[in-house]
Amino acid sequence: MKREDDGYIGYLLSDAARLMRTVFDRRVRKIGLTRSQWLLLTRLHRRPGASQTELADMLEVEKASAGRMVDRMERNGWVVRRADASDRRINRIHLTPEAERIHARMWVIAQATVDDALAGLAARERTELTRLLGRVKVRLARMADDDRAPLDDSPRAAAS
Repeated sequence: MKREDDGYIGYLLSDAARLMRTVFDRRVRKIGLTRSQWLLLTRLHRRPGASQTELADMLEVEKASAGRMVDRMERNGWVVRRADASDRRINRIHLTPEAERIHARMWVIAQATVDDALAGLAARERTELTRLLGRVKVRLARMADDDRAPLDDSPRAAAS
């Protein structure tokens, strides 16, 4: 496969993720959510009590941008800041019950979006796709933790 081909795995993964977000964005817009809002809700639902710095890392934005997002969500009554028990300089961010209700509505839309996207796959194909993507994710996470050193089972390491 040539890198110019639409079937190149890097393009397929990137395009599928982008299109999934685009479809989901349109669907959650009907309940009044923007992409930055649903991303923040999702991250805090999965990691309650994250600091603003951790949230910025998860959202892949600057700390100041994350701070402005948290400020807006706090004004909407969707998040609260609580002082860290061991370091009072750090605020931990938590979803409010209202935000959890919004997240639950959003989750139904997310599940429907995934089901619609995968409708052409048999149950065993969905299971296999999930399993394989999980393995790829684990490997990429390891690589992201230390991108300077090749992994033992990488093609680069095997070629040396």
